[in-house]
Amino acid sequence: MALEELVQRLNAVFQCTEEIMHQDIIPLCAADIEDQLKKQFAYLSGGRGEDGCPVITFPDYPAFSEIPEKEFQNVLTYLTSIPSLQDAGIGFILVIDRRQDKWTSVKASILRIAASFPGNLQLVLVLRPTGFIHRTLSDLTFKFNRDEFKMKVPIIMLGSVTELHGYIDKTQLTEDLGGTLDYCHNRWLSHRTAIESFALMVKQTAQMLQSFGTELAETELPNDVQSTSSLLAAHSEKKDKMKEDLRLALKQGRDILESNRKPVTENPDYKLSQDQLDNQTTVERLLAQLDETEIAFDEFWAKHQQKLEQCVQLRNFEQTFREVKAALSLVSERLSAFTDVGNSCSHVEHILKDLANFEEKSCESLEKARVLASQGDQLVQNNHYAVDSILPKCNELHHLCDAFATETEKRRGLLNKSLELHSLLEKSMRWCDEGIYLLASQPVDKCQSQDGAESALQEIEKFLDMGGNNKIKEPNKVYQLYEPILNQDLMEHVQKVFQKQESMEEMFQKRQVSLKKLAAKQTRPVQPVAPRPEVFVKSPSVSPGLRRGSNYVSNTEDNMLRRMNYRRLKSEMSEIRQSRGGSVMDDEENLAVLRSHVINELIETERAYVEELLCVLEGYAAEMENPLMMHLISPGLLNKKDILFGNMEEIYHFHNRIFLKELENYIEYPELVGRCFLERMEDFQIYEKYCQNKPRSESLWRQFSDSAFFQECQRKLDHKLSLDSYLLKPVQRITKYQLLLKEMLKYSKNCEGAEDLQEALTSILGILKAVNDSMHQIAITGYDGNLNELGKLLMQGSFSVWTDHKKGHSKVKDLARFKPMQRHLFLHEKAVLFCKKREENGEGYEKAPSYSYKHSLNMTAVGITENAKGDSKKFEIWYNAREEVYIIQAPTPEIKATWVNEIRKVLTSQLQACREASQHRTLEQTYSLPVPASTCTSPSRNQGRTVKLEERKTDPTSPEGCVTSVAPKYPEKGKGWAKTSHSLDASEENDGWSSAEDPLNSSDAEEEEGEGGGEMKLTPGKYTVVTDYDKGGSEDLAVKSGDLVQLIREGEDRLWYVKNLSTGKEGLVPANNLLMLIGNSKSAQSLSSSESGTGCSTLSSSSSYNESCNAGSTSF
Repeated sequence: MALEELVQRLNAVFQCTEEIMHQDIIPLCAADIEDQLKKQFAYLSGGRGEDGCPVITFPDYPAFSEIPEKEFQNVLTYLTSIPSLQDAGIGFILVIDRRQDKWTSVKASILRIAASFPGNLQLVLVLRPTGFIHRTLSDLTFKFNRDEFKMKVPIIMLGSVTELHGYIDKTQLTEDLGGTLDYCHNRWLSHRTAIESFALMVKQTAQMLQSFGTELAETELPNDVQSTSSLLAAHSEKKDKMKEDLRLALKQGRDILESNRKPVTENPDYKLSQDQLDNQTTVERLLAQLDETEIAFDEFWAKHQQKLEQCVQLRNFEQTFREVKAALSLVSERLSAFTDVGNSCSHVEHILKDLANFEEKSCESLEKARVLASQGDQLVQNNHYAVDSILPKCNELHHLCDAFATETEKRRGLLNKSLELHSLLEKSMRWCDEGIYLLASQPVDKCQSQDGAESALQEIEKFLDMGGNNKIKEPNKVYQLYEPILNQDLMEHVQKVFQKQESMEEMFQKRQVSLKKLAAKQTRPVQPVAPRPEVFVKSPSVSPGLRRGSNYVSNTEDNMLRRMNYRRLKSEMSEIRQSRGGSVMDDEENLAVLRSHVINELIETERAYVEELLCVLEGYAAEMENPLMMHLISPGLLNKKDILFGNMEEIYHFHNRIFLKELENYIEYPELVGRCFLERMEDFQIYEKYCQNKPRSESLWRQFSDSAFFQECQRKLDHKLSLDSYLLKPVQRITKYQLLLKEMLKYSKNCEGAEDLQEALTSILGILKAVNDSMHQIAITGYDGNLNELGKLLMQGSFSVWTDHKKGHSKVKDLARFKPMQRHLFLHEKAVLFCKKREENGEGYEKAPSYSYKHSLNMTAVGITENAKGDSKKFEIWYNAREEVYIIQAPTPEIKATWVNEIRKVLTSQLQACREASQHRTLEQTYSLPVPASTCTSPSRNQGRTVKLEERKTDPTSPEGCVTSVAPKYPEKGKGWAKTSHSLDASEENDGWSSAEDPLNSSDAEEEEGEGGGEMKLTPGKYTVVTDYDKGGSEDLAVKSGDLVQLIREGEDRLWYVKNLSTGKEGLVPANNLLMLIGNSKSAQSLSSSESGTGCSTLSSSSSYNESCNAGSTSF
């Protein structure tokens, strides 16, 4: 029902109530003049005249004349308003009872009534006074003064009640007038008040309904679900209140009607007066109007409620539509990212698997879209008021779902096409590899005979015949057939495969030509070499695709088989080279095949490595930020992705975007691949960061390895191995490069890129060393400063250490006689750190040791003695001109030599820096180095002749004996490192004595050696040969007079390992022969023991470091 219809019905109610109450003319109610009506100087008994004229009775009221005019007017106005308009239009009959009054009062009453009566009059009946005198007086006076009353109706003076009954039936008169009409003024007043109150309630209810209906009709519908739901709840609450008011009004009306009917109910013979009947009709009419109003309101509310509910449905639909559309847009955007067609079969299979997983995850969004579209269609069928808004959205949802399905199928079709192409390419690659393997595996000795050559020729022809299906015959047709998926990289890949195929066929043609010649004409036989017991198994090296998940095991088996055949092939090539002599099969051809195998393995394993990294990043790392997987992640794993995976993403991007593509450029020139490594050597530093984080990653993994999140990710990826195996891949990969480079270098020694390969191998080994050193460095604990300020970490290792501090406390001196301390030394550019190694309990990386910092030495105040106490594994590090001496014993002489050389480089570089600084300040000064005399007893005593500094330029990094940096003897307080602090463990201080480990004071020992020296002592260094030497032994070294030789080290049986710098050859020479060969010649770098007395040469300064630099000269 519309608002207009409801308003029309409510207006009818208003009209009815106004007719009942006559409030349009006389705005009075019984309740307003209740006190005035209670005086009962006039009342409407309900009686009627013969024509139905209402009878108003004015009973005998002594104080009639004292009634205020306003009250008199109100009562008469109200009484005349009660009868219906029809009855009031006939006219009223007034019965004025003045039987107990005086004539003068009667006259005054009649005049007052005549002047104030507001209605029409039909007849006025006056019961005159009953007293004789007053009655006679009234007759005479009324007869002669009739005109004074000014009434248009007749006034009849009645002498008795009986006469009154002649005008009005006594049934219409009250008992006080001799009638039988039942009238109670209080009851009448109560009924009138109740009826008028009910009518007023009905009117007010109608007004509220009209106002509420207008409010509902004019309310604007909100644009969101919450506001619409709130509005519906508010309107429902108001509706319930309206319904409650209607219920109360109906109850009140029914109570009034029941009260009016009560006399009849109690006495069936009782007859209601006309006024009572009118009251009953009035109430029934109001109740009927009220019922109609309730029905009209219910109909209106039902429509309004339906509209609000439809609005809530619409807002829910619109909100869900926005969410679903956003989800579909995201899904479409991710689908559009599937542009990669892959670079191998396994890669394409991985993308297809990702596409299937993506499609599976997208099903939820698509299902929501379809359900929402179905709901929208249902709303349209239910005649929703917003059909024009819903229908386009439903159509859009259907279109988006269909478009996604179409695009998914298109992507799948392209990927299947790519898989088909890559399968073709990999078949061709495998065929080429099998062909190269076949060429390399044909035994040379068998090919020397005519039968062997024919057999090899038949083997080649059979291979070519069977490989027709694996060949790429026409690249243009391939381009045309696979045009939708071809990009620049793929086109280049097709071209490279085709070129490799042509190269392989060309090799076959050359081999066929050679074999045909051998088959046609028997060449001079070559002594064959017995073949190895195991005959080649024709299991060619297959170019493995990039496998993931469940294919990992089979991939590993293929790699193992390929490497086994590869090693067998290398072994066989070595035997062929030793046995065949002048065979027609060229050595270089076989080396090229081996190099091709190495580069193929390098590139294929690189592709697999990149694929595995991508798998981990997408299958694990990215899933840690997936809202759908958050419920599976343990709280301890939240925000720990960087700890668990380190910088793996950085490593992946480097290999995927840069290194792999650059490696592929060298597939035709494998011997030049060293350049690729050299150009990207700095980028490999990222592995140091990854390895340093590995212990933290390992610890985190061990805590949460059983997490449901990892298990779910592994299940989705279909991996046989858990995540920790893949987290180890970068560590394994960086160590794999040096093995491949060694192999490539082995087969490229005479090639153009051999030097680059050697340099690349050295650099990779350097990176591995730096990574290993950094892993130890981060385990240092207790160091207060910043380790980065100490400069680059050059070396680290474990040593046995004795202390021998000459100027310290006597107890510190005696410590040298104790069992040696085990210390782990860290050599930096600016300091050397002494730490104690502590093994930790645990597994994996948690078992790695830690190093407790003990003390450090500033390299600017350090010196070294390269040979200590005649032990080839010992050397000395001393501090502040031998105030503190540390005797270091290395595990092997080689480790000692490496450390000594590295320390020498640091000290020499410091000396060079000091000299350059001095040259800038004093350009005209000269520099010389005094040589200590043979009588010197300690490095702190510098006496004797001098040697020019230029003499040391021959090899500044290899001085023998003692070498120290130019440093202050007593460092200034507060600058550089503080004086060495010792924190020896109590257990080390109180260890038992050991006579075997009792090194003498270094300076004292050197003095004793100097005093007893009669025979010249050989020390490593460079010398000039004074006589020829050639014993002709296989290991003896031949030298001529004038040759410059270098004594490297002394071996067993006093045999010295010597290198002839003039010829570049090396060999062993007995010590006695060396004494004869070099005679009294001096080492180019150091003096012999007979000349120096101590067997050492020392660089020092008598002043501070700054002073020595400013002075510009140092002494030897």
